[in-house]
Amino acid sequence: MSRLPGWLAGMGASLTRIGEHLEERRTEAARDDVPDVVVSDVAVPDVVAPDAAPSAPGSVPPPPSYAPAIAAKPDPVAAIPWGIRVAAEAGWRLLVLAGTLWVLIRVISAVQLVVLAFVAALLVTALLQPTVARLKRWGLPRGLATAVTAIAGFVVMGLVGWFVVWQVMDNLDDLSDRVRDGIEELKRWLLDSPFHVTEQQINDIAKNLSDTIGTNTEEITSAGLQGVTVMVEILTGILLAMFSTLFLLYDGKRIWQWVLKLVPAQAREGVAGAGPRAWRTLTAYVRGTVIVALIDAIFIGLGIYFLDVPMAVPLAVFIFLFAFIPLVGAVVSGALAVVVALVTQGVFTALMVLIVVLAVQQIEGHVLQPFILGRAVRVHPLAVVLAVAAGGLTAGIGGAVVAVPLVAVTNTVVGYLRAYSKEQALRAAQPPHGATAIELAPTPVPVAPGAPEA
Repeated sequence: MSRLPGWLAGMGASLTRIGEHLEERRTEAARDDVPDVVVSDVAVPDVVAPDAAPSAPGSVPPPPSYAPAIAAKPDPVAAIPWGIRVAAEAGWRLLVLAGTLWVLIRVISAVQLVVLAFVAALLVTALLQPTVARLKRWGLPRGLATAVTAIAGFVVMGLVGWFVVWQVMDNLDDLSDRVRDGIEELKRWLLDSPFHVTEQQINDIAKNLSDTIGTNTEEITSAGLQGVTVMVEILTGILLAMFSTLFLLYDGKRIWQWVLKLVPAQAREGVAGAGPRAWRTLTAYVRGTVIVALIDAIFIGLGIYFLDVPMAVPLAVFIFLFAFIPLVGAVVSGALAVVVALVTQGVFTALMVLIVVLAVQQIEGHVLQPFILGRAVRVHPLAVVLAVAAGGLTAGIGGAVVAVPLVAVTNTVVGYLRAYSKEQALRAAQPPHGATAIELAPTPVPVAPGAPEA
């Protein structure tokens, strides 16, 4: 029995040595599982730090301490400068917008007659709609008020056109005689002028003009045949405009309500508010332009009548019609009156007509338009010139006529939608009222002593 403790102690020491031997074998087996790292074509076994914990099965071991440090590549988006990123974001959106506008212009060009007829109907409706509203207030039914207004308006427009044609045809012979006399007088003035123009040069110019007309007879005939096609298109457009005007005068409100149903629900409220303001702008523009054009035609017509210029009344009507093309129309109609005065009455009368035209146009630009049209349809002159040029290039005279009212209406709509979006943003940013404002208070609400906390 006295040897039993010693034997037990030896047995425990043997078990300890066996455990240490097993632990060493386990460590060596873990080292054999780590792959070798090739550095400079020499296989170097990876060394595991003594204090490192054994890696989990299936995980990637960390790189050794002697591996070279490789900097991580930056994000490609972060490598592009901020300005280029902004330009790229704006660029592709502008490309999409330009493509949309191009497609829209091509579609409008394909149905140009229908579009111009409908736009003309809108302008005529803007001119006649206040009369329909006044007749309805006087007690007439809607249909009867619409019929009376439309028939009266179309009759007046037809009489104006017939009067212009009648005056031109009635004075055509007298005008041709005066034009020949004026050309002879202009020829004598050129011979006596300090420009040193000889009679041989004038005769050569006249001969070249005659030869040009003679050689282009076929083209002139073709242009005449095309003129017949143009007249058919004009008559078709007039009929479409008349029917569109009737329906717009009679049922314009319900047509607008149907159009609103096509607008997405999120934007419908803003568009519904912009529509009446755009219509008021269009109405003010058309009525103001008619008044200004009428004043121009009366005063310039009286001036050229007292100066004994032939065809004073038709010229006054042309001045009235061309006044619907801002800036450009006034220049063209005034130049036409000056040319007629030059070839029929001489240089002095032409200068007097030019003075009359410039004086009336100055009064129009600085007094009549600001007073009659007002701020509702005020458009910058540069925008007017660019709009008239773009409209003329796109759709001819009709495009030049409708370009400025389109710009004025667009300006009104954009201004209202901008103000509406700001108002909506302010409403969304306002803090809530009532009991919920306590939750937004910067400091906790004091609690009375002894009262239970909320």
